[in-house]
Amino acid sequence: MPFMTNRRRFIQLLGASAAVTGLPGRAFAANSLTMQAAWINDAEFAGYFVAIDAGFYQAEGLNLNYLSGGPDVIPESSIIAGKADLALTSPDTTIKIIAEQGAPFKIIGAQYQKNPVGIVSLARAPINSPEELKGKTLAVPPVNVISLQAMLAINGIDKSDVNIIPYAYDPTPLIKGEIDASLDFVTNVPYTIEQAGEEAASFLLYDFGYKTYNDAVVVSEEVLKGKRGELVAWLKASRKGWHTNFADTAVYPPKFKNTWFSGTGRTIENEIYFNGAQRPLMEHSDGVFAMDEEGINANLESLARIGIKGSRDIFDTTLLEEVEA
Repeated sequence: MPFMTNRRRFIQLLGASAAVTGLPGRAFAANSLTMQAAWINDAEFAGYFVAIDAGFYQAEGLNLNYLSGGPDVIPESSIIAGKADLALTSPDTTIKIIAEQGAPFKIIGAQYQKNPVGIVSLARAPINSPEELKGKTLAVPPVNVISLQAMLAINGIDKSDVNIIPYAYDPTPLIKGEIDASLDFVTNVPYTIEQAGEEAASFLLYDFGYKTYNDAVVVSEEVLKGKRGELVAWLKASRKGWHTNFADTAVYPPKFKNTWFSGTGRTIENEIYFNGAQRPLMEHSDGVFAMDEEGINANLESLARIGIKGSRDIFDTTLLEEVEA
């Protein structure tokens, strides 16, 4: 199904408020790049904040415009609407709309080698495996339903065996015992639960066969062609920001208290916890954003288990090769 002739259907799939009339050309001047984050300003994006504040993008000759995300932001729609040149996305959603709608997207890097999405429960009533979800009530954000269904299918569990309800990114129902578990970032929610006087138990979907990246770096084919130099500069500066941040995961969150992290309602101690917990999920011997053939194949195989048939050419690793050169 050609993407260009089915844009309205594609925008509706993304949940955007209105269709657009065409894939925009360069929305911003040469040597500039607009980035759409996947969520609100928290430690998930600390490396970019370091790179901005330290002038790493400017040193690469790049003017970066950073857009924060949130529960109502669908990163892919920002690309289609011409609001952003690149976006951080969930690869299952991106690959699904590429495969089924012909969206002209490419994945040029992966922030998380291991997807931090997992099942979080209370230690006093732990759920330690997919099998233990049977008969339980699990709260799942709508955007992550695909991920859950994939993990259940991989482990031979019918989704009807689990009572799945919507999740609004608030662990309070779990803490109160109103649900048995939630699907969320295991790098973050356990800290919130601990602050409420409970101990959390968790496991990654990744560790039970759903081996996907997260915060995939996605661009349109048009931007890839027209702003390749800017994208390589972004990868270089962003990687430097992350490496600088991870030199000591407790250093930078306090520096962002009154800037990047202002107004989020989260404590700096929470952000420090998050920053340290995500480090092992992001590191790769070839550097942050690396995509090796084993990882790419694992992503494609995991999604194929639920009928999302992506292909190797969705992933473009040539920009990373320029970064490493």
